[in-house]
Amino acid sequence: MNIFIAGARSIKTLDENVLVRLRNISDKGLNILIGDCYGVDTAVQKYFHKLNNHNITIYANNGKPRNNVGNWNVHSVVAPSNIRGFDYYALKDVAMADDADYGFMIWDGESRGTLNNIINLIIRNKHVLVYYTKINKMLTIKDIDSLEYLIGKCSAATQRNYINLINKHALSANAGF
Repeated sequence: MNIFIAGARSIKTLDENVLVRLRNISDKGLNILIGDCYGVDTAVQKYFHKLNNHNITIYANNGKPRNNVGNWNVHSVVAPSNIRGFDYYALKDVAMADDADYGFMIWDGESRGTLNNIINLIIRNKHVLVYYTKINKMLTIKDIDSLEYLIGKCSAATQRNYINLINKHALSANAGF
């Protein structure tokens, strides 16, 4: 069983609710897919390193991780040289969504990348456990309807990001990507 764990760059420390969930994931021996970004990715890596967990794969564009705390195996995602910024880093996130059975996202209610990860999992019919830091609650997102309910509780800026991301996914799907 593969679990894709990610979250906002703005979140540098993990609260007790998240640590308990991560400990449970580790104790179950699940295969953990983590990106190489700062923030949640690095904090989760540090926690699993402390637990001496070896079931970790770090996903990095072109095999060059920015962070790999435990010197774990790296899954290289080919990133063309003409892609930059958000779309560049989203490539590895799409690969993790493809390879995962489900996701665990630690979200501040604002991070566009984390929101995009949630969407990537949902459109692949994979459930996502979201720890929403603004209310310190775990929420299970099973489909677009449950995601839209959550988005309705977010800021206007996050709602606009959601619409833009959904439209981008729809355009990609219509273009055959």
